[in-house]
Amino acid sequence: MTYSWNWGVLLQEPYLQWLGWGLALTLAISLSALVIALSVGTAVGVLRSSDHAVLRAVTGAYISVFRNIPLLLQMFLWFFVVPELLPAGAGHWLKRDLPYPEIVTAIVALGLFTSSRIAVQVSAGIDAVPRGQRMAAKAAGLSQLQAYRLVLLPQALRIIIPPLTSEILTIFKNSSVALTIGVYELTTQTQQIQSITYQGFEAFTAATILYVAIAMTVTVIMRAIERRVALPGTTSGGLHVRF
Repeated sequence: MTYSWNWGVLLQEPYLQWLGWGLALTLAISLSALVIALSVGTAVGVLRSSDHAVLRAVTGAYISVFRNIPLLLQMFLWFFVVPELLPAGAGHWLKRDLPYPEIVTAIVALGLFTSSRIAVQVSAGIDAVPRGQRMAAKAAGLSQLQAYRLVLLPQALRIIIPPLTSEILTIFKNSSVALTIGVYELTTQTQQIQSITYQGFEAFTAATILYVAIAMTVTVIMRAIERRVALPGTTSGGLHVRF
């Protein structure tokens, strides 16, 4: 039996609109989760690199929990389990009153999962900064907070841009896991088109092209940022990741 190709189905309504909605929701979830991941991951990574034993233990536990539990399971836990563990009022708000709870859950779960991975990179980047930089900052009279903000963190973030690019690409791909809790992102919309039109090859090819376009755009942007902020003699090749 020969497959009947029909690329024109992707340009028909509502299928073209579904692809557009799916792409928009994928971008919204991924970018929102990225803000959480960068903010929390940077903070945890900085604390992880400190000499304070308690902070290192707490941040190490955070990284271990969120990094080693599969993202799919984390989404299920946030969506189905956490509301049941909270007081009745808070749980009802999360399940019923919160606008688009499945989208919020996807953003939070994806953001925290990725933050644990970024935290490891930030900590490794700070460790890669020559020890003399920390000592020079202290000798110059800078407080520990000032040393991190003005000396260590700016250099560390430059060093980790290449591996950070990989995490940003991954966060867009991992957004597809949100389909398991009812989010109509790009992959879900593609499946819906396939199930109605039976033109699965066309639908999934279109989704693949859109994901590749996102990946290429992110790569170009991150390479431009890397070139703009690079310091002479700074490289990410010598990163030592501490778990």
